[in-house]
Amino acid sequence: MALDLVNYEHKAREAVQAFWGNREAARRKQIESGKADQGERAGVTAGKNMDGFIALVLDIVRANGLAHAQFHQQRAVLTLPGYFRPTKLWDLLVLHEGKLIAAIELKSHVGPSFGNNFNNRTEEAIGTAHDLWTAYREGAFGKQPRPFVGWLMLVEDAPKSRAPINDRSPHFPVFEEFKGASYLKRYDLL
Repeated sequence: MALDLVNYEHKAREAVQAFWGNREAARRKQIESGKADQGERAGVTAGKNMDGFIALVLDIVRANGLAHAQFHQQRAVLTLPGYFRPTKLWDLLVLHEGKLIAAIELKSHVGPSFGNNFNNRTEEAIGTAHDLWTAYREGAFGKQPRPFVGWLMLVEDAPKSRAPINDRSPHFPVFEEFKGASYLKRYDLL
């Protein structure tokens, strides 16, 4: 059976446009209220910037046989047990008949500090996945098939997000794949 991707190219473009529109609307709203956050935070703190991607994921899940699943998007019901920490708050959970089908995390990264922030998000994604899989192995979700775990990161296409990585390692050589590559190319995001 082929996977129905529900015209994801078009919907992803719309989600990116909504992302930028939501950031700008949040920034304007804060300025108008007289309580604007510093720098880029004004466009981030509203918390709805990635909703277009949530809608795309929901469309894909529904179109592929899980229209009757429970889709959890409200903060109060997005927590799962962890193994290395008590709990983790996700952005979207899909459950069906009491079984965890999918846990999805969505992040965005807008400049100017791509290098350090991208490294932090990468470590966060790896750590979150390791925590969830260890909790799964130890029975935190009961007896069930392995759930799908997704991590989507929207990275701004900017000169600094495409700039070569600095390879300063005085004791050991950096992996060849990093030399002359940008963060986006290293992780096959371009």
